[in-house]
Amino acid sequence: MGLSCWNCGKDTGIKAKPTRIDHCVDCLADLKCCRGCRFFEPYAAHGCRERVDETIKIKDKSNFCDFFQPRVVGAKALDKLDSKDSRKKSFDDLFSD
Repeated sequence: MGLSCWNCGKDTGIKAKPTRIDHCVDCLADLKCCRGCRFFEPYAAHGCRERVDETIKIKDKSNFCDFFQPRVVGAKALDKLDSKDSRKKSFDDLFSD
């Protein structure tokens, strides 16, 4: 299994680091962008956990950032987050012994 899309979670078939021209064939999201990076943090300075010099304003479009590392997102992880039953179970587990 290769890189998964940060937007829809589907497998992109890419085995290496994505380039600026790579995109998801299902949802057309750019893959080498802030939103697809493991350092993306909306509440951090410049939206990044790395020490970047300038802000990249459009976080979901390809850019030239040297810090980029693909974020690990899997369809199974998204399914688990989207499942109402699993969210309820996680909540109930907080209060059980």
